[in-house]
Amino acid sequence: MKLVQFGAGNIGRSFIGQLFSRAGYEVVFADVVPEVIRLLNERRRYRVEIKDDPPGTIWVENVRAVDGRDRDQVVAELTTADIAGTAVGPAALPHLFPVIAAALRARREQGRGPLDIILCENLRGAAATVREGVAALLPGDFPLDESLGLVETSIGKMVPIMTAAQRAADPLAVHAEAYNTLICDARGFRGPIPNVPGLDPKQNMRAYVDRKSFIHNLGHAITAYVGYVCDPRMVYLWEAVERPDVREVAEGAMWESARALIREYPEEFTEANQREHIEDLLRRFANRALGDTIFRVGRDLPRKLSPEDRLVGALRLGLRHGLSAPNTLLGIAAALHFRAVDEEGRLHPADAQFVEEWIPQGPEKILTGVCALNPDVPAEAACIHEVTAAYHRLGSGAGL
Repeated sequence: MKLVQFGAGNIGRSFIGQLFSRAGYEVVFADVVPEVIRLLNERRRYRVEIKDDPPGTIWVENVRAVDGRDRDQVVAELTTADIAGTAVGPAALPHLFPVIAAALRARREQGRGPLDIILCENLRGAAATVREGVAALLPGDFPLDESLGLVETSIGKMVPIMTAAQRAADPLAVHAEAYNTLICDARGFRGPIPNVPGLDPKQNMRAYVDRKSFIHNLGHAITAYVGYVCDPRMVYLWEAVERPDVREVAEGAMWESARALIREYPEEFTEANQREHIEDLLRRFANRALGDTIFRVGRDLPRKLSPEDRLVGALRLGLRHGLSAPNTLLGIAAALHFRAVDEEGRLHPADAQFVEEWIPQGPEKILTGVCALNPDVPAEAACIHEVTAAYHRLGSGAGL
């Protein structure tokens, strides 16, 4: 059995490659970093350091790599693969469409079965995006729906940024938490669902994508933003979670989303299973061994404040169900004050641009221009007013 994994980065190595290797698959990474390709082929294994309680080390065996820029080699590997995965990021995803299309042609010519691709991308509608891109490169009569399975996922595994020194010591090593469940879309598969421990297929994938964004991602981000406002010197996420005032806001916001999700997906979510999920997340956020930083969790404000993302997307869901979200609004206000820097003392590039272009215009302009809240809709106008008031209150040092 063989998995072709596009992207040998943190998620590719710590999660997808690790799960399938432990299930007996040969894992072939397609990547574009020469050193990573060379080391994977020399060593044929790498280690995942589990930063949790208890700590541990997982050796991921039976791996190799091909250069993702070598089209013929990648197509050859994909043609004979049992399954594939991607973890390359939304910007790089279109570069995969030509090799996927070529491999589907070759598989059909050779009488091979469908190719399922597990999409581990932070992109809503990833399956539709890939399908459209691949379809444009194939004849109109090509049986795409029966030849290509596109399996969306909800990636809950937290993988911190490693320091430059850690990366230099072993470029293949990766740090991660112990959590090892890959929620995926059962309806996306065209072939049999692989028997891989940790793979958790769901029939209603949209519910779990929304849960990941509006509880996990939202709670993570608000912890970072409120933690930063309370103490800009704070470095680690666990420091924020251990502050009762920060935890109260983050947990409150997570519950605001949870109540909205229970109303949106009553067949999937209950107060009991949402409570279990939120308590587990807060425990994981507080993991000191993971060393996750305020900077990593909060960075990229334009994306995290966009209309469909974790903060405003959760707010909109609650508004549709007539629910208030004071903690979420406070988290959005805190995000506008976020200026955390990396270990070199630099803002994330997107944040530097955001601070330069948007902050001088004031919170109302940001809430309408970046978050796309509509001041002509009474409920959204009330949110704009409340966030603006909270923004000025936080800026004055008056506290939460």
